[in-house]
Amino acid sequence: MTAFPYLLIIHSWLRWLVLATLILSLYRAWHGKRSGLPFTKTDHILRFSTATVAHLQLIAGIVLYFISPVTDYFMHHFSEAVHERQIRFFGMEHSLVMLSAITVLTIGSAKAKRKKTDAEKHRTVVVWYTIALVLILSSIPWAFSPLTARPWIRW
Repeated sequence: MTAFPYLLIIHSWLRWLVLATLILSLYRAWHGKRSGLPFTKTDHILRFSTATVAHLQLIAGIVLYFISPVTDYFMHHFSEAVHERQIRFFGMEHSLVMLSAITVLTIGSAKAKRKKTDAEKHRTVVVWYTIALVLILSSIPWAFSPLTARPWIRW
């Protein structure tokens, strides 16, 4: 039996953990920046946890990319596949945008870690994590997406 359906379930559930940690990180950074609060140990742990969960999701996504029948079809029938919205979405758009989002998030996390002042740390997280969130939200295969619809959660 293939690992594909199990990994797809894990990838589906991790999406919510990525979004939860990312939104919580953004809220704390925005509130900290606005209120002049220190960048606490909790903020560091949350910044790191957000990046770690996102990297786990990326690893699951990369493995899925190479074992998925959809992306297999995309790679072996490219000239036809690029004209099929759902196959193109998973074969090209979803993977490239999500890779970009995780790259942005990783850069933001590393930059925030190295900033000298608490205000700079908060501002860095707000800017970079907001860009990552917009990218992620734009490429999740939401149940309502016109590009490709997937269930809210897989079982």
